[in-house]
Amino acid sequence: MIIAAGGGRRIGGPEALLHQGEKPLVDQMIDTMTEAGCEQIVVVLGAAADQVRETADLSRATVVVNRAWGTGVGSSIRAGLAALTDEGIEAVVVVPVDMPGLTPAAVRRVAALPYPDVLVCATYDGLRGYPMLFGRRHWSGIATLASADVGARPYLLAHKNQIVDISCDSVADGSRVDSPELMALYGLTVPPQRVGA
Repeated sequence: MIIAAGGGRRIGGPEALLHQGEKPLVDQMIDTMTEAGCEQIVVVLGAAADQVRETADLSRATVVVNRAWGTGVGSSIRAGLAALTDEGIEAVVVVPVDMPGLTPAAVRRVAALPYPDVLVCATYDGLRGYPMLFGRRHWSGIATLASADVGARPYLLAHKNQIVDISCDSVADGSRVDSPELMALYGLTVPPQRVGA
């Protein structure tokens, strides 16, 4: 699941419209998840969803539009989980679209144990981040507790003894692009004609 619904007020435009060169970051994230072996990809759009559909190639993904994206990432996690209707799916890898340094190796590392009762978090310098792996048995609890801009954190805190931490420092950059400085560092732009759309 790729969360690409935020308005990106700190970076001057929706995260899902970020481009690295000519390529939309959401396309790169779909490539990353595909290369990592994810069988079904759900992209949760929100802010500027129509423009994202125009600029990105979402043909390999199931697209869900979260109309309540302004309430925070919790509603996007709920929308994405609700789209996973195939009973054969036992776990879901969750990533935000604004992680240009994420690699297939990190996704594979976190997704190595895709069982219904798992909770896995990538760590960078000992701090938890994305990707995260949520086993199916946790989905209803995560959906119930996911709120505002903290997403799954309340559920994870309540189940902290069950979380498996997987160090990803050596295979990925866990930074999320949340400032103009980081946008410049990664060579990211929001297409000018779409800023504020």
